[in-house]
Amino acid sequence: MSGDRERVLGSLRRALGRGRDAAADAAAHTAVVQRIASRQRGPIPARSQLDPVQQVELFETMAREQAATVVHVARGDGVPAAVADYLKAANLPPRVRVAPDAALTALPWDGQPLLEISTGRAAAEDPVSLTGAFAGIAETGTLMLRSGASHPTTLNFLPDVHIVVLRAADVVGPYEDVWDRLRAREGDGVMPRTVNFVTGPSRTADIEQTIQLGAHGPRRLHIILIDETDETP
Repeated sequence: MSGDRERVLGSLRRALGRGRDAAADAAAHTAVVQRIASRQRGPIPARSQLDPVQQVELFETMAREQAATVVHVARGDGVPAAVADYLKAANLPPRVRVAPDAALTALPWDGQPLLEISTGRAAAEDPVSLTGAFAGIAETGTLMLRSGASHPTTLNFLPDVHIVVLRAADVVGPYEDVWDRLRAREGDGVMPRTVNFVTGPSRTADIEQTIQLGAHGPRRLHIILIDETDETP
């Protein structure tokens, strides 16, 4: 087995022109490290180069085009009522598994006595999850969700319905900006274990080229946008 491995790796080295000159290999390694450190920005579509208000409008338009639903609330304390209204209108169970994020658990849930709220990682029997989002990307109407103790990744995929709370102030234009923001928040050389990009509900067209929602994750994605810019979450 080790002989086969060496033959495969040797073929790769020869194809890449490596392994014959230690100095050349060291220079190539240095060039790769420098390229990663330089964080060169990729092309930025013109449609995402907008002022903040227009970025939020574009994000909402793009998210709706991908079958997500979007509502606005003026302040964070309006989130519980918006959740209750959505579940009632969609005839969904009033049970919500909430991310153990202090910004979400501190919301006035007691004002909605018909809602059954629990926190923690999602299980298969949880019908609805509620999480925050690190950012929204106007370019494609995409949410960036980062993992962590207060953001269990299971909440993004196991429940049939995913409700996401997003501040308008956390909507950026292009993908390049959201990576800059993540690096600034986490610190140089540090990243979350998992970063998920979510654009609309889960879907597939693998079966007879017919779109099926909920194939690999939530069947519904509902976004609650907090318009006030100086609030958390």
